[in-house]
Amino acid sequence: MIIIPAIDLKDGRCVRLIQGDYDKETVYSDNPVEMAKKWKDKGAKFMHLVDLDGAAKGLPVNIKVIGDIIDSIPGVTIQVGGGIRTNDTVERLLEKGVNRVIIGTRAVKSPEWVEELCSKFPGKISVAVDTKNGNIATEGWLQTENVSAVEFAKELSKYELCSFIVTDINKDGMLEGPNLTLMENIKREIKDIDLIASGGVSSILDIKSLNELNIDGAIIGKALYDGKIEFEEAISYLENN
Repeated sequence: MIIIPAIDLKDGRCVRLIQGDYDKETVYSDNPVEMAKKWKDKGAKFMHLVDLDGAAKGLPVNIKVIGDIIDSIPGVTIQVGGGIRTNDTVERLLEKGVNRVIIGTRAVKSPEWVEELCSKFPGKISVAVDTKNGNIATEGWLQTENVSAVEFAKELSKYELCSFIVTDINKDGMLEGPNLTLMENIKREIKDIDLIASGGVSSILDIKSLNELNIDGAIIGKALYDGKIEFEEAISYLENN
């Protein structure tokens, strides 16, 4: 399992929200590029960037900042989500050097588009499984659809995706641990696609629990920024277990 630091971008700054609430924002840095360098210096090989402005507006907003981050940390695998709803946006991000593009809202509304993207950009497309009370959330987590998260992942697993990124919104930013039952239920339904957990990971014990479920990666935000988890300690634990 890999540890993936999260950098959430809003108004050009590095922030964290609580349960996706744009009114509950903590600013951790006015310089996301320096924050990305910090995680790379600590040993991060993979980074998760979210354009929160783009997620809310349905179109990319922080592409320049994303490009600056990529240029500053060569060799790090970068995945990006937030407001990605057109082929043009996917192409722009890939041209910037993004390794994996995360599709959320439009994957729910137009699953055939996911199939098209997987054919056009093999090995580059991930899907966000953002959940609230078991159902899929869209539009920057501002709306909930009458679609089961498990069934959604199962349906899209027929496409050649690189990963599913599963977030329980009720856990996000709460430092209460991930939704292990949700992760286990989705893991049972998908084959040959990486499953990355997000939301609530707040201790080495959480990392241990996810690792025991054979989850492929854990995105960690608030716990790293608040010092609940030391990145080097997490890496050391996984290297020795």
